[in-house]
Formats: sequence, structure tokens, C-alpha cells
Amino acid sequence: MAEDKNTSQVNMKIPGMKGGPRNRGAAVEKPVNGKETFMRLMQYFAKEIPVIIALFIAVVVMVVCSVYAPKLQSQAIDYISLRKFNNLNHILIFMLVVYIIYSICTFIQTRLSAILSQRIVKHMRQDLFDKIVGMSVKYLDQHSHGDIMSRMTNDVENISNTVSQSMSSLFSGVLTIIGTVIMMVALSPQLALCSCTTVILTIFATKNLSKAMRKFYSRRQVLLGQLNGTVEEMVTGIKTVTAFDRQENVCSDFNNTSDELTKVGIKAEILGGSMGPVMNVINNTGFVIIAGAGYFAIKGYVSIGVISAFIVYAKQFGRPIDELANIWGQIQTAIAGAERVFAVLDEPSEDKSGEFTMDNSTGNIEFNHVDFSYIQGKQVLHDFNLKVKAGQKVALVGSTGSGKTTVVNLLMRFYDIDNGSITIDGVNIKDIDCENLRKNTAIVLQDTVLFADTVKNNLLYSRQDATDTEIIAAAKKANCHNMIMHLPDGYDSMLAKDGQNLSQGQRQLLSIARAFVASPKILILDEATSSVDTRTEKRIQDAMTNLMKNRTSLIIAHRLSTIQDADVIVVMDNGRVVETGNHESLLAAKGRYYELYMTQFAGKAI
Repeated sequence: MAEDKNTSQVNMKIPGMKGGPRNRGAAVEKPVNGKETFMRLMQYFAKEIPVIIALFIAVVVMVVCSVYAPKLQSQAIDYISLRKFNNLNHILIFMLVVYIIYSICTFIQTRLSAILSQRIVKHMRQDLFDKIVGMSVKYLDQHSHGDIMSRMTNDVENISNTVSQSMSSLFSGVLTIIGTVIMMVALSPQLALCSCTTVILTIFATKNLSKAMRKFYSRRQVLLGQLNGTVEEMVTGIKTVTAFDRQENVCSDFNNTSDELTKVGIKAEILGGSMGPVMNVINNTGFVIIAGAGYFAIKGYVSIGVISAFIVYAKQFGRPIDELANIWGQIQTAIAGAERVFAVLDEPSEDKSGEFTMDNSTGNIEFNHVDFSYIQGKQVLHDFNLKVKAGQKVALVGSTGSGKTTVVNLLMRFYDIDNGSITIDGVNIKDIDCENLRKNTAIVLQDTVLFADTVKNNLLYSRQDATDTEIIAAAKKANCHNMIMHLPDGYDSMLAKDGQNLSQGQRQLLSIARAFVASPKILILDEATSSVDTRTEKRIQDAMTNLMKNRTSLIIAHRLSTIQDADVIVVMDNGRVVETGNHESLLAAKGRYYELYMTQFAGKAI
């Protein structure tokens, strides 16, 4: 189906060459406001309120225990210094209970964090997959498939890791800081004020480092998408790469992107890793301040237990700041990934609306003065006009790039026309429900698409309510019933991805049988017999003759032997209709069709 389109575009998908879809995909990356992205991400959290509330309660209890434990420790030290051993036992038992509760809440928090992350990722992947499935063929053709897959896998996985590992740390960190400050102020406002002088330095360092980090983490995600696009393109086109000895070029492309990714990754990791040491320096400064406060204990302003509690609180105050600093890079990666996911979600979905259906359609098709271009300024169809009467068998022939497949793309509403109109029974196809249009149109492509499922389910793909009797009858008409029965489990045999455990001819026969199952009003055959031998082709042609009875049929063909019995043959050249007629009249006219025919059958170039 991509034949005419690819010949019309400047950027073609050629593995190992510059300017492929991965480069084009990177060019459309647009920076999104981090705050706006974060708020959109929070919409997914809103769907899991019960889990978040339970997680919040667990974190609160955990933080209360961790904040209250040093105070108990302070009291225990004071009892020891005052030799009040009777009260010491109660404090120690109470401390043990507090630490047990803390451990239990830590376990609960870990479980709930994992549940929350997986549910959020599930919703996000569902939204992204539904979006991709509902997007237009145009978007998917013009963007690297590897980059789209990277957004579905790597970017979403980064968000998952951040939610499971960082969100609870964010909750507990903030609460710990607040709780610690409250306890420090309650014990000694003067020491609390001295300890909190490091907060200003922490805020300043975090703000400036995070600003620099976000730029490199965003760029790293873009390059990772390009790298996946390169790999996906190379793997799918490995035969072409090997046949044309383009391995060095492919490796060069990969290495160039990989080198840039390495450089950006190093800078991102250096900046991310620097947060911890910077915070340690600031926190150690706080320890020095607390150590100097021992002078107050000597003077009797505070007890030794309070000083010991402040040492613990100073460490406890610095720990969440260190954690937040260390996970900041991960948070930046998640936000950068969310930006890329939301960029796809913000793309317009395919417009499938339409107030009419084809339930009572007879199949009269008409193209009226249609102009179309895949890329603006590179017109493919020029004032294209064509009438196909109900039940007619119309063949489109012409050289490669003449616009034959484009006609099918437009009829199926894979693309929208620039000017003119396309009607079925007088109704503009833009006014016909798109799903109903495609339901009543069956297409057999030159490149057969089969799914990793059973033979039966592959045949049911065109019509889910078909009975076993109808499936078997369709397979017999397509001359593939015997072939299916020779498979290990017959119609329940599993096919490999793309039907790789079958020959190309067998895959083509199943694709044709699938069209029989659909029982469509309009049938489209795009070189449907090109991958089978001459004997099999004759059997398929006989079956096709029965299938096309009382159905409007459009046939794209390079082998003119397959369309000589067509009611109308339309000869196309450079997006224009240059001749129409039946086989005999076109040969008699000795025009473009005659040239094509003589090239194939007379063995001479005209």
C-alpha cells in the first residue's frame, strides 16, 4: 500500500541512510512546560485515590514513628544520666513498639507504592495504545515506529520506576522535614534556628542544579527514541541492509546517535550525581553547628539528651533532603518521558465520524476532480476523475509511482483529499461512518499481514461473527482449505508473527480467504496474486471471479494477464488518468496500455 506514497516523498525509509523517519521524528519534538506536564500526570493519580490515601496514612505513621523515636532516645539518655533506671524500662519498651510499627508501615508503604505505580502505568499504557490505534495512517507513516515504541516502553517505564521508588520518598521526605522541624523547635528553638540555616543553601543548590539537569534528561530521552528507531528500522530491513552491503552505514548511523547519547547521558548523570555530594557538604555543615552547640549543655541551657536528639534530628533532617536530591534526576527523567507520552496523546485522532452508513449501499464509486499530496507541494493526484458502477470490475494499471495505490488509500479514508470529492452512491465518504465504510470494504494487500494467532482467528479478523461453516467455505473458495488441514492443528494451528511459519504463497492464500469471510460490498485487490506461482494464481483467479460477482471491485495490477477480463481498465501516469477502456479497445488504440502490454508480453521496450 505504501508504493505510491514512498515514491512521492522526499524522505524515504532506507536503512543506513540519513533523513529517515527517525530524524524526522526527532525534529517534531517540542518542549512542554514541566509544571503543566506534572499536573497532567497528577490526573492519573486522581484515579487511584483509595491507594494514595492508604499510602499517605502508612507514610504519616512511619514518619511520626521516625520523628518521635529520637525524642524517646533523648529521654532515655537523660534517665541514664540522672540514674532513673525505673523509668528507663518503660521508655525502652515504648521505643521497641515504635520501631516495630515503623517497620510494618515501611513494608506496607513499599507494597502500596508498587501497586500504585503499576496501576498508573497500566492506565497510561492503555491510553497511549488506544491513542496509537486510533491515530491516522498518515501520522504513523511519517513517524519512526521505533520512537513510538520507545515512548510506550522506555518512557512509561521511567514513570513507573519514579512512582514506585520516588513518590513515597517524596511524601515521607516532606513530612519528615516538617515533623523534624516541629520536634526541634519544641526541644530547643535556638538550636533549631541554628540547624535550619542550611535550608537556604539547600534550596539554592537544588533549584540551580535541577534546571541544568532537566535539559540534559529531556535530550537523553529524545536520543534514546532515535536510537530505538534506528534499531527497529535496521531489524525490519536487515535483508535489504545485507543485500546492499549497508552494514557500515547502519553502524555509523547507530554509533553517531549512540555517541551523542553517551555524551548527553554522562552530563546528565554527572549533574544528577552531584546533587548528593553537594547536599552532604551542606548537611555536614549542619552537623558542625550542632556539635558546637555542646557548649550550651555545659552551661546547662539544654540537657545532654537534647543534644543527642538534635544530632539524630540533624541527620534525619538531612536524610530526606539527600534522598530528594538523589531522586531528582529520576523525577526529571520521568517528567521528560511524560512530556513525550503526552506529545503523542495530544496528537489529533483520526476523524471517523459520519452520519451515513453503507448498509444499503450498492457500491457506485465516483472520484470527482480529486487533488492529493502526501507532502505539501508534492502533488500525487492531479484532477483525478473516475466512475465505478456497482458490480463493476475496474483495474488500475500504470508504472510505479503513477498513483494507483494512492487511489485505494483515499477510498479507505487512510488519508484525506486536498480538493474534490469521493462519493459512494452519491454520498461523500467524509459523511460515511469510517468504521462502517471499512467494514463494508475488504482489501487484500501485496504485503500480507497475518497475526500471531490461530488460523481461524486470522480469518475471523475481517468479520468476527462468521461461523465455522462460513470460514471453511471461504477457505475452500480461496483454495487453501487443504493446506490448512495439513497444518498440525488445522484451523486451530498457531501462526508465528507475520505468518513466518508459512510460505509467502500460503500467507497470500490466507489473506484472500480472509477477504472471502468479510463478504464485502467493495473489494480491493492490491497485487493480490503477485506472491504465488502461476498455477496457484490461476486457481485464485477462478475463486476471485466468483468473489467479485455482484460486488464493486478495484484491482491494482502490474501483471496485465490478471486483469484482461476487467470491465474497465484505467491507465494512470503521474497521478492522471491517461486512458480508459477494456482490454481489446485499449490494445487497438495503441496508447500507453499498449506500450505496457507489449513490454510484458512481446518482450520489447517501447
